[in-house]
Amino acid sequence: MISKASRYFLDPFGCVKNQVDAENMMACLNSAGWENVTDAEQADIIIVNSCGFIESAKKESINAVLEWRKLYPGKKILLAGCLSQRYAKELNGMLTEADGFIGVENPAMVVEKVSNWRTFNEDLHKLEQNKNLDLPAGERPLLSLPGSAYVKISDGCDNNCSYCAIPLIRGGLVCRSIPDIADECRALLARGIKELCIIGQDIGAYSENFPQKREGERNRKPGLPELLQAISGLEGNFWVRLLYIHPDHFPLEILDLMEKDKRFLPYFDIPFQHASQKILAAMNRHGSKEKYLELIKTIRTRLPHAVIRSTFLLGFPGETEEDFSELLGFQQEANLDWLGCFAYSHEEGTAAYTMKKQVPEKTAETRKQMIEERQIQITEKNMDRFTDQTFDVLVEEQIDNFYLGRLYCQAPDIDGAAVIVSGGETENALQLGTLVPCKITARRGFDLEVRVLDIS
Repeated sequence: MISKASRYFLDPFGCVKNQVDAENMMACLNSAGWENVTDAEQADIIIVNSCGFIESAKKESINAVLEWRKLYPGKKILLAGCLSQRYAKELNGMLTEADGFIGVENPAMVVEKVSNWRTFNEDLHKLEQNKNLDLPAGERPLLSLPGSAYVKISDGCDNNCSYCAIPLIRGGLVCRSIPDIADECRALLARGIKELCIIGQDIGAYSENFPQKREGERNRKPGLPELLQAISGLEGNFWVRLLYIHPDHFPLEILDLMEKDKRFLPYFDIPFQHASQKILAAMNRHGSKEKYLELIKTIRTRLPHAVIRSTFLLGFPGETEEDFSELLGFQQEANLDWLGCFAYSHEEGTAAYTMKKQVPEKTAETRKQMIEERQIQITEKNMDRFTDQTFDVLVEEQIDNFYLGRLYCQAPDIDGAAVIVSGGETENALQLGTLVPCKITARRGFDLEVRVLDIS
Protein backbone atom coordinates (compact mmCIF):
# COMPACT_ATOMS: atom_id res chain seq x y z
CA MET A 1 0.00 0.00 0.00
CA ILE A 2 1.48 3.33 -1.06
CA SER A 3 1.14 6.14 1.44
CA LYS A 4 1.23 9.86 0.68
CA ALA A 5 4.72 9.99 2.17
CA SER A 6 5.82 7.63 -0.60
CA ARG A 7 5.30 10.10 -3.43
CA TYR A 8 8.04 12.05 -5.17
CA PHE A 9 8.12 14.86 -7.72
CA LEU A 10 11.05 15.17 -10.14
CA ASP A 11 12.20 18.57 -11.45
CA PRO A 12 14.71 17.80 -14.25
CA PHE A 13 17.43 20.10 -15.58
CA GLY A 14 20.41 19.77 -17.92
CA CYS A 15 21.22 17.71 -20.97
CA VAL A 16 19.75 14.45 -22.21
CA LYS A 17 22.53 12.49 -20.50
CA ASN A 18 21.24 13.98 -17.27
CA GLN A 19 17.75 12.98 -18.39
CA VAL A 20 18.78 9.34 -18.59
CA ASP A 21 20.20 9.62 -15.06
CA ALA A 22 16.83 10.99 -13.93
CA GLU A 23 15.00 8.13 -15.64
CA ASN A 24 17.25 5.62 -13.87
CA MET A 25 16.57 7.29 -10.51
CA MET A 26 12.85 7.09 -11.21
CA ALA A 27 13.18 3.40 -12.08
CA CYS A 28 14.92 2.71 -8.77
CA LEU A 29 12.37 4.67 -6.77
CA ASN A 30 9.42 3.04 -8.52
CA SER A 31 10.93 -0.39 -8.00
CA ALA A 32 11.32 0.35 -4.30
CA GLY A 33 7.63 1.18 -3.93
CA TRP A 34 7.58 4.94 -4.49
CA GLU A 35 5.03 6.70 -6.67
CA ASN A 36 5.90 9.45 -9.13
CA VAL A 37 3.49 12.40 -9.24
CA THR A 38 3.37 15.24 -11.75
CA ASP A 39 2.18 17.83 -9.23
CA ALA A 40 4.63 18.89 -6.52
CA GLU A 41 1.70 19.71 -4.25
CA GLN A 42 0.95 15.98 -3.97
CA ALA A 43 4.56 14.95 -3.28
CA ASP A 44 6.28 14.53 0.04
CA ILE A 45 9.75 14.81 -1.53
CA ILE A 46 10.89 17.05 -4.38
CA ILE A 47 13.96 15.95 -6.34
CA VAL A 48 15.82 18.60 -8.34
CA ASN A 49 18.05 16.80 -10.85
CA SER A 50 20.57 19.55 -11.44
CA CYS A 51 23.04 20.66 -14.11
CA GLY A 52 26.49 21.93 -13.13
CA PHE A 53 28.09 22.43 -16.53
CA ILE A 54 28.11 26.23 -16.93
CA GLU A 55 27.30 29.21 -14.72
CA SER A 56 23.81 29.88 -16.07
CA ALA A 57 22.79 26.24 -15.62
CA LYS A 58 24.13 26.19 -12.06
CA LYS A 59 22.12 29.28 -11.15
CA GLU A 60 18.99 27.77 -12.70
CA SER A 61 19.26 24.62 -10.60
CA ILE A 62 19.98 26.51 -7.37
CA ASN A 63 17.09 28.89 -8.02
CA ALA A 64 14.83 25.88 -8.46
CA VAL A 65 15.73 24.65 -4.96
CA LEU A 66 15.11 28.12 -3.52
CA GLU A 67 11.75 28.43 -5.24
CA TRP A 68 10.57 24.99 -4.15
CA ARG A 69 11.59 25.75 -0.56
CA LYS A 70 9.66 29.02 -0.68
CA LEU A 71 6.56 27.28 -2.05
CA TYR A 72 6.73 24.20 0.17
CA PRO A 73 8.58 24.91 3.43
CA GLY A 74 7.40 21.62 4.93
CA LYS A 75 8.51 19.26 2.15
CA LYS A 76 11.84 17.49 1.84
CA ILE A 77 14.02 18.66 -1.08
CA LEU A 78 16.82 16.58 -2.58
CA LEU A 79 19.40 18.13 -4.90
CA ALA A 80 20.67 15.44 -7.26
CA GLY A 81 22.75 15.40 -10.42
CA CYS A 82 25.81 17.17 -11.77
CA LEU A 83 25.75 20.29 -9.59
CA SER A 84 25.53 18.18 -6.46
CA GLN A 85 28.34 15.96 -7.72
CA ARG A 86 30.63 18.88 -8.57
CA TYR A 87 30.08 20.96 -5.42
CA ALA A 88 29.05 18.41 -2.80
CA LYS A 89 31.08 19.87 0.07
CA GLU A 90 30.36 23.51 -0.70
CA LEU A 91 26.63 23.07 -1.15
CA ASN A 92 26.22 20.93 1.95
CA GLY A 93 27.24 23.92 4.05
CA MET A 94 25.76 26.74 2.00
CA LEU A 95 22.48 25.58 0.45
CA THR A 96 20.54 24.90 3.61
CA GLU A 97 17.27 25.00 1.65
CA ALA A 98 18.09 21.49 0.42
CA ASP A 99 17.69 18.58 2.84
CA GLY A 100 20.17 16.33 1.08
CA PHE A 101 22.50 15.86 -1.87
CA ILE A 102 23.44 12.98 -4.16
CA GLY A 103 25.66 12.94 -7.24
CA VAL A 104 25.62 11.00 -10.50
CA GLU A 105 27.65 7.91 -9.64
CA ASN A 106 24.87 5.54 -8.57
CA PRO A 107 21.18 6.24 -9.26
CA ALA A 108 20.14 3.59 -6.71
CA MET A 109 21.52 5.79 -3.91
CA VAL A 110 18.41 7.94 -4.23
CA VAL A 111 16.31 5.19 -2.62
CA GLU A 112 18.50 5.00 0.47
CA LYS A 113 18.64 8.78 0.74
CA VAL A 114 14.93 9.53 0.57
CA SER A 115 13.88 6.47 2.58
CA ASN A 116 15.56 7.93 5.66
CA TRP A 117 13.18 10.90 5.51
CA ARG A 118 9.83 9.25 5.71
CA THR A 119 7.61 7.06 7.81
CA PHE A 120 6.73 3.87 6.01
CA ASN A 121 5.00 0.65 6.95
CA GLU A 122 6.80 -2.63 7.52
CA ASP A 123 5.79 -4.16 4.19
CA LEU A 124 7.12 -1.22 2.22
CA HIS A 125 10.32 -1.24 4.30
CA LYS A 126 10.90 -4.90 3.38
CA LEU A 127 10.27 -4.12 -0.28
CA GLU A 128 12.95 -1.43 -0.25
CA GLN A 129 15.45 -3.66 1.50
CA ASN A 130 14.95 -6.68 -0.72
CA LYS A 131 14.10 -5.30 -4.15
CA ASN A 132 16.82 -5.81 -6.76
CA LEU A 133 17.56 -2.33 -8.09
CA ASP A 134 19.66 -3.57 -11.02
CA LEU A 135 16.68 -3.22 -13.31
CA PRO A 136 16.52 -4.92 -16.70
CA ALA A 137 17.85 -2.69 -19.46
CA GLY A 138 15.29 -0.55 -21.21
CA GLU A 139 12.58 -0.77 -18.54
CA ARG A 140 13.08 2.65 -16.98
CA PRO A 141 10.40 5.38 -17.24
CA LEU A 142 11.00 7.66 -20.21
CA LEU A 143 10.86 11.45 -20.03
CA SER A 144 11.05 11.81 -23.81
CA LEU A 145 8.09 12.49 -26.05
CA PRO A 146 6.28 9.36 -27.34
CA GLY A 147 8.25 7.09 -29.65
CA SER A 148 11.76 8.27 -28.76
CA ALA A 149 14.32 7.16 -26.16
CA TYR A 150 17.93 8.01 -25.33
CA VAL A 151 20.46 5.21 -25.03
CA LYS A 152 23.55 6.28 -23.09
CA ILE A 153 26.49 4.13 -24.20
CA SER A 154 29.18 5.76 -22.06
CA ASP A 155 29.77 8.26 -19.31
CA GLY A 156 32.55 10.71 -18.60
CA CYS A 157 35.13 11.93 -21.10
CA ASP A 158 38.88 11.75 -21.75
CA ASN A 159 39.12 14.53 -24.35
CA ASN A 160 39.97 17.10 -21.65
CA CYS A 161 38.93 20.17 -23.61
CA SER A 162 40.37 23.06 -21.63
CA TYR A 163 37.00 24.80 -21.14
CA CYS A 164 34.97 21.75 -20.15
CA ALA A 165 33.97 20.72 -16.62
CA ILE A 166 32.59 17.30 -17.58
CA PRO A 167 35.70 15.35 -16.44
CA LEU A 168 35.49 17.22 -13.11
CA ILE A 169 31.90 16.08 -12.71
CA ARG A 170 31.74 12.66 -14.31
CA GLY A 171 35.37 11.59 -14.50
CA GLY A 172 37.09 9.78 -17.33
CA LEU A 173 35.45 7.76 -20.08
CA VAL A 174 33.64 4.61 -18.99
CA CYS A 175 31.83 2.53 -21.63
CA ARG A 176 29.09 -0.07 -21.44
CA SER A 177 29.45 -3.39 -23.23
CA ILE A 178 27.97 -3.99 -26.67
CA PRO A 179 25.68 -6.85 -25.48
CA ASP A 180 24.34 -4.66 -22.65
CA ILE A 181 23.57 -1.79 -25.01
CA ALA A 182 22.03 -4.10 -27.60
CA ASP A 183 19.79 -5.63 -24.91
CA GLU A 184 18.58 -2.18 -23.90
CA CYS A 185 17.83 -1.26 -27.51
CA ARG A 186 15.95 -4.53 -27.99
CA ALA A 187 13.87 -3.92 -24.87
CA LEU A 188 13.05 -0.35 -25.91
CA LEU A 189 11.95 -1.50 -29.35
CA ALA A 190 9.73 -4.12 -27.72
CA ARG A 191 8.04 -1.25 -25.86
CA GLY A 192 7.18 0.39 -29.16
CA ILE A 193 10.04 2.91 -29.35
CA LYS A 194 10.68 4.06 -32.92
CA GLU A 195 13.76 6.26 -32.42
CA LEU A 196 16.88 5.21 -30.54
CA CYS A 197 19.07 8.26 -29.84
CA ILE A 198 22.60 7.06 -29.11
CA ILE A 199 24.29 9.44 -26.69
CA GLY A 200 27.45 9.93 -24.65
CA GLN A 201 29.75 12.86 -24.06
CA ASP A 202 31.55 11.71 -27.22
CA ILE A 203 30.20 8.54 -28.80
CA GLY A 204 33.05 8.55 -31.32
CA ALA A 205 35.38 7.61 -28.44
CA TYR A 206 33.28 4.56 -27.54
CA SER A 207 35.30 1.39 -26.96
CA GLU A 208 33.94 -1.78 -25.42
CA ASN A 209 37.20 -2.37 -23.57
CA PHE A 210 38.44 1.14 -22.93
CA PRO A 211 41.18 2.42 -22.86
CA GLN A 212 42.47 2.13 -26.40
CA LYS A 213 45.04 3.93 -28.49
CA ARG A 214 43.51 6.31 -30.97
CA GLU A 215 46.25 5.98 -33.61
CA GLY A 216 48.53 3.20 -34.78
CA GLU A 217 46.74 0.40 -32.99
CA ARG A 218 46.87 -2.82 -34.99
CA ASN A 219 44.33 -4.82 -33.03
CA ARG A 220 41.66 -2.20 -32.48
CA LYS A 221 39.15 -2.99 -29.78
CA PRO A 222 35.43 -3.00 -30.65
CA GLY A 223 34.25 0.58 -31.01
CA LEU A 224 31.32 2.55 -32.36
CA PRO A 225 31.26 0.77 -35.77
CA GLU A 226 30.97 -2.62 -34.06
CA LEU A 227 28.31 -1.34 -31.69
CA LEU A 228 26.23 -0.01 -34.57
CA GLN A 229 26.66 -3.30 -36.41
CA ALA A 230 25.14 -5.08 -33.40
CA ILE A 231 22.21 -2.66 -33.35
CA SER A 232 21.79 -3.18 -37.08
CA GLY A 233 21.09 -6.84 -36.34
CA LEU A 234 17.89 -5.93 -34.48
CA GLU A 235 14.63 -6.40 -36.35
CA GLY A 236 11.98 -3.82 -37.01
CA ASN A 237 11.25 -0.46 -38.58
CA PHE A 238 12.95 2.13 -36.41
CA TRP A 239 15.39 5.03 -36.49
CA VAL A 240 18.85 5.20 -34.97
CA ARG A 241 20.10 8.75 -34.38
CA LEU A 242 23.75 9.38 -33.45
CA LEU A 243 24.45 12.39 -31.24
CA TYR A 244 27.68 14.07 -30.10
CA ILE A 245 30.62 12.80 -32.17
CA HIS A 246 33.87 14.72 -31.56
CA PRO A 247 35.26 15.80 -34.97
CA ASP A 248 38.89 15.02 -34.12
CA HIS A 249 38.26 11.27 -34.11
CA PHE A 250 35.13 10.78 -36.17
CA PRO A 251 35.02 7.05 -37.13
CA LEU A 252 34.51 7.16 -40.91
CA GLU A 253 33.74 3.42 -40.88
CA ILE A 254 30.23 4.16 -39.62
CA LEU A 255 29.41 5.67 -43.01
CA ASP A 256 29.72 2.20 -44.57
CA LEU A 257 26.94 0.87 -42.36
CA MET A 258 24.78 3.95 -42.82
CA GLU A 259 24.93 3.53 -46.59
CA LYS A 260 23.61 -0.03 -46.24
CA ASP A 261 21.12 0.28 -43.38
CA LYS A 262 18.81 3.24 -43.90
CA ARG A 263 17.47 2.95 -40.36
CA PHE A 264 20.65 4.77 -39.28
CA LEU A 265 19.70 8.38 -39.92
CA PRO A 266 22.15 10.53 -41.90
CA TYR A 267 22.08 13.09 -39.10
CA PHE A 268 25.34 14.10 -37.44
CA ASP A 269 25.88 16.21 -34.33
CA ILE A 270 29.55 17.24 -34.57
CA PRO A 271 30.67 20.00 -32.15
CA PHE A 272 33.40 21.83 -34.07
CA GLN A 273 33.46 24.69 -31.49
CA HIS A 274 35.82 26.91 -33.53
CA ALA A 275 37.84 27.25 -36.73
CA SER A 276 40.85 29.29 -35.64
CA GLN A 277 43.90 27.05 -35.30
CA LYS A 278 45.14 29.11 -32.35
CA ILE A 279 41.85 28.86 -30.46
CA LEU A 280 41.38 25.17 -31.23
CA ALA A 281 44.86 24.44 -29.86
CA ALA A 282 44.10 26.48 -26.73
CA MET A 283 40.91 24.45 -26.33
CA ASN A 284 43.05 21.28 -26.44
CA ARG A 285 41.36 20.21 -29.65
CA HIS A 286 43.54 18.76 -32.37
CA GLY A 287 41.65 19.43 -35.58
CA SER A 288 41.77 22.34 -37.99
CA LYS A 289 39.45 24.30 -40.23
CA GLU A 290 40.74 22.38 -43.25
CA LYS A 291 40.24 18.98 -41.60
CA TYR A 292 36.75 19.89 -40.47
CA LEU A 293 35.71 21.09 -43.92
CA GLU A 294 37.11 17.88 -45.40
CA LEU A 295 35.10 15.80 -42.91
CA ILE A 296 31.93 17.67 -43.86
CA LYS A 297 32.66 17.14 -47.55
CA THR A 298 33.27 13.41 -47.02
CA ILE A 299 30.01 12.94 -45.13
CA ARG A 300 27.96 14.81 -47.71
CA THR A 301 29.62 13.01 -50.62
CA ARG A 302 28.98 9.59 -49.11
CA LEU A 303 25.49 10.47 -47.83
CA PRO A 304 23.89 13.14 -50.05
CA HIS A 305 20.92 13.52 -47.67
CA ALA A 306 23.17 14.13 -44.66
CA VAL A 307 22.17 16.77 -42.12
CA ILE A 308 24.91 18.23 -39.93
CA ARG A 309 24.45 20.06 -36.64
CA SER A 310 27.28 21.69 -34.72
CA THR A 311 28.08 24.04 -31.85
CA PHE A 312 30.36 27.07 -31.71
CA LEU A 313 31.92 28.46 -28.52
CA LEU A 314 32.39 32.24 -28.60
CA GLY A 315 34.61 34.38 -26.41
CA PHE A 316 37.18 31.74 -25.47
CA PRO A 317 40.22 33.34 -23.77
CA GLY A 318 42.48 34.96 -26.36
CA GLU A 319 39.84 35.04 -29.12
CA THR A 320 40.61 38.10 -31.24
CA GLU A 321 38.60 39.77 -33.98
CA GLU A 322 40.79 37.92 -36.46
CA ASP A 323 39.92 34.58 -34.84
CA PHE A 324 36.25 35.48 -34.88
CA SER A 325 36.46 36.50 -38.55
CA GLU A 326 37.93 33.10 -39.35
CA LEU A 327 35.02 31.43 -37.59
CA LEU A 328 32.56 33.51 -39.60
CA GLY A 329 34.23 32.34 -42.80
CA PHE A 330 34.06 28.73 -41.65
CA GLN A 331 30.36 29.11 -40.85
CA GLN A 332 29.67 30.28 -44.38
CA GLU A 333 31.80 27.61 -46.05
CA ALA A 334 30.62 24.73 -43.86
CA ASN A 335 26.97 25.57 -44.61
CA LEU A 336 25.79 23.73 -41.50
CA ASP A 337 22.15 22.73 -41.34
CA TRP A 338 21.76 23.45 -37.62
CA LEU A 339 23.99 25.40 -35.27
CA GLY A 340 23.96 26.12 -31.55
CA CYS A 341 26.09 28.91 -30.10
CA PHE A 342 27.37 29.39 -26.56
CA ALA A 343 29.31 32.16 -24.89
CA TYR A 344 32.35 30.96 -22.94
CA SER A 345 31.67 30.26 -19.27
CA HIS A 346 34.57 30.88 -16.85
CA GLU A 347 34.55 27.56 -14.98
CA GLU A 348 36.81 27.01 -11.98
CA GLY A 349 38.88 23.83 -12.12
CA THR A 350 39.22 23.85 -15.90
CA ALA A 351 42.50 24.56 -17.66
CA ALA A 352 41.02 27.65 -19.31
CA TYR A 353 40.07 29.20 -15.99
CA THR A 354 43.54 30.67 -15.42
CA MET A 355 44.25 31.60 -19.03
CA LYS A 356 45.14 35.19 -19.75
CA LYS A 357 43.32 37.53 -22.16
CA GLN A 358 39.83 36.68 -20.95
CA VAL A 359 37.28 38.07 -23.42
CA PRO A 360 34.69 40.47 -21.94
CA GLU A 361 31.26 38.86 -21.55
CA LYS A 362 29.63 41.58 -23.63
CA THR A 363 32.03 40.92 -26.52
CA ALA A 364 31.41 37.18 -26.37
CA GLU A 365 27.65 37.72 -26.33
CA THR A 366 27.81 40.12 -29.29
CA ARG A 367 29.80 37.61 -31.33
CA LYS A 368 27.37 34.86 -30.36
CA GLN A 369 24.40 36.91 -31.55
CA MET A 370 26.12 37.72 -34.83
CA ILE A 371 26.73 34.02 -35.55
CA GLU A 372 23.13 33.17 -34.67
CA GLU A 373 21.71 35.88 -36.91
CA ARG A 374 23.82 34.73 -39.85
CA GLN A 375 22.78 31.13 -39.27
CA ILE A 376 19.06 31.86 -39.68
CA GLN A 377 19.35 32.34 -43.42
CA ILE A 378 21.66 29.35 -43.82
CA THR A 379 19.35 26.99 -41.94
CA GLU A 380 16.21 28.21 -43.66
CA LYS A 381 17.78 27.76 -47.09
CA ASN A 382 18.97 24.26 -46.18
CA MET A 383 15.52 23.29 -44.92
CA ASP A 384 13.98 24.46 -48.21
CA ARG A 385 15.54 21.46 -49.92
CA PHE A 386 13.10 19.14 -48.15
CA THR A 387 9.95 20.68 -49.63
CA ASP A 388 7.99 18.52 -52.07
CA GLN A 389 9.80 15.41 -50.81
CA THR A 390 8.37 12.43 -48.94
CA PHE A 391 9.77 11.21 -45.62
CA ASP A 392 8.57 9.37 -42.54
CA VAL A 393 7.56 11.61 -39.64
CA LEU A 394 7.65 10.56 -35.99
CA VAL A 395 4.35 11.81 -34.52
CA GLU A 396 4.88 13.24 -31.03
CA GLU A 397 2.14 15.64 -29.93
CA GLN A 398 -1.44 16.59 -30.67
CA ILE A 399 -2.40 20.21 -30.16
CA ASP A 400 -6.05 21.02 -30.90
CA ASN A 401 -6.63 19.97 -34.52
CA PHE A 402 -3.05 19.45 -35.62
CA TYR A 403 -0.06 17.27 -34.74
CA LEU A 404 3.62 17.95 -34.19
CA GLY A 405 6.37 15.52 -35.07
CA ARG A 406 9.89 15.30 -36.47
CA LEU A 407 11.62 14.22 -39.64
CA TYR A 408 15.04 12.60 -39.71
CA CYS A 409 16.58 16.05 -40.14
CA GLN A 410 15.23 17.20 -36.76
CA ALA A 411 16.68 15.94 -33.48
CA PRO A 412 14.53 16.02 -30.32
CA ASP A 413 14.11 19.38 -28.58
CA ILE A 414 16.88 21.26 -30.39
CA ASP A 415 15.79 21.52 -34.04
CA GLY A 416 12.57 22.59 -35.73
CA ALA A 417 9.41 20.53 -35.87
CA ALA A 418 7.22 18.91 -38.51
CA VAL A 419 3.77 20.48 -38.36
CA ILE A 420 1.14 18.05 -39.63
CA VAL A 421 -1.66 20.21 -40.96
CA SER A 422 -5.26 19.16 -40.55
CA GLY A 423 -6.68 17.88 -43.77
CA GLY A 424 -8.97 14.95 -43.28
CA GLU A 425 -9.74 11.77 -41.41
CA THR A 426 -6.22 10.39 -41.86
CA GLU A 427 -4.67 13.10 -39.70
CA ASN A 428 -7.36 12.70 -37.05
CA ALA A 429 -6.49 9.01 -36.65
CA LEU A 430 -2.75 9.41 -36.07
CA GLN A 431 -1.18 7.62 -33.13
CA LEU A 432 1.51 9.31 -31.06
CA GLY A 433 4.87 7.60 -31.18
CA THR A 434 4.43 6.14 -34.66
CA LEU A 435 6.18 6.72 -37.98
CA VAL A 436 3.93 7.88 -40.81
CA PRO A 437 4.82 8.79 -44.41
CA CYS A 438 4.34 12.47 -45.14
CA LYS A 439 4.97 14.95 -47.93
CA ILE A 440 6.67 18.21 -47.00
CA THR A 441 4.56 21.01 -48.42
CA ALA A 442 6.23 24.16 -47.10
CA ARG A 443 8.80 25.63 -44.73
CA ARG A 444 7.60 27.98 -41.99
CA GLY A 445 10.65 29.49 -40.31
CA PHE A 446 12.66 26.53 -39.01
CA ASP A 447 9.60 24.25 -39.05
CA LEU A 448 8.39 22.12 -41.94
CA GLU A 449 4.73 21.84 -42.81
CA VAL A 450 3.76 18.33 -43.87
CA ARG A 451 0.71 16.44 -45.03
CA VAL A 452 0.12 12.76 -44.26
CA LEU A 453 0.02 10.47 -47.26
CA ASP A 454 -2.66 7.79 -47.58
CA ILE A 455 -1.78 5.12 -45.02
CA SER A 456 -4.98 3.09 -45.25
